[in-house]
Amino acid sequence: MANTSFAVNHPMARKVWATKLMREALKETFVSRFMGTSKNSLCYVKEDLTRGAGDTIYYGLRMQLSGDGITGDDTLEGNEEELAIYRDSILIDQLRHAVRSGGEMSEQRVPFSVRQEGLDGLKDWYAARIDTAFFNQLGGVDTAVSPYIGQNTVTAPTSAAGNTRVLYGAGSTSTTASFTATSSNSGSIRQVNFQLPAIDKMVNQAKIATPLIRPLMIDGKAKYVCFLHPNQVRQLRTNAAAGTVTWFDIMRARAEGGGYKENGIYSGALGEYNGVILHESSRVPSLSTDSNVKKALFCGAQAACFATGRRDSDRQMKWTEEFFDYENQLGIAAAMIWGLKKTVFASGPAGATVDFGTIVTFSHSPNPA
Repeated sequence: MANTSFAVNHPMARKVWATKLMREALKETFVSRFMGTSKNSLCYVKEDLTRGAGDTIYYGLRMQLSGDGITGDDTLEGNEEELAIYRDSILIDQLRHAVRSGGEMSEQRVPFSVRQEGLDGLKDWYAARIDTAFFNQLGGVDTAVSPYIGQNTVTAPTSAAGNTRVLYGAGSTSTTASFTATSSNSGSIRQVNFQLPAIDKMVNQAKIATPLIRPLMIDGKAKYVCFLHPNQVRQLRTNAAAGTVTWFDIMRARAEGGGYKENGIYSGALGEYNGVILHESSRVPSLSTDSNVKKALFCGAQAACFATGRRDSDRQMKWTEEFFDYENQLGIAAAMIWGLKKTVFASGPAGATVDFGTIVTFSHSPNPA
């Protein structure tokens, strides 16, 4: 009887395993539930380079018209309004890694497939790189190094006066210098824990920002997403100060959420408060100069952008198997062409930049004693 099989190095086998690795790596990421090709997605997937050559995608944002218009029979000609278009770009590049067996005798001693374990190991490796890049980009972690920045330059959170995307907790107007300038209790930002009023502050800022931070629309309702470090979540859970909204209010809102749980953006959520869906991740970054200071990441639609290479070739995900030492050792390599970045648009004639969909809020959230 003739059997159809795909041996090591078979061209079809390499394509199948490459596709499998791409699919499983993205599925394992934390950020995948927030990805989508719709402009209503938190992480906007750009597919322009999946169909053609190139390494950069440019995309624009059209601002809302703000003119008064013309009433009655007054002359419209000559009173037209200029469209305001902002622009950003994302770069894709190759990221590779490989594993190699110790030899046939080494493989003989274990009851598993080196090929399968190689797939699983590379899957986890790529998933970690994508997730870490997502949080480094949104948090503006300029101390991060490649390949932890999604192949794109990291920019600090926008802090221009009147258009800031940086907040310091409810009731605080401190700057990042305060985190390292003093450790005293008097007026120190170090004493500002993460509490729910900080979320209210972020929601308010999102609504008055220019350009405004557009919410995600879920079943016709406007929602934002906020990513919190486990230390910030612990502070929310243990805060029971009189006269304040507490963790129990979040739990009640979660119980009353109804059918929204079918939407992927709610998967694994801690709960919801003031139209903000809360998610927890240990990859939420710290202040580079003080690990006790965490950055809560508040996001609206198109806060980040993700892109890959062409689907019809090895430029999206490539799987390569080779033998070494007279076919005694099997080596497996994977290469992925991709990019991920925070969405930042240039605005105004001076070319100033503005974080389009992200607000960063600092809090003193150390590890528990």
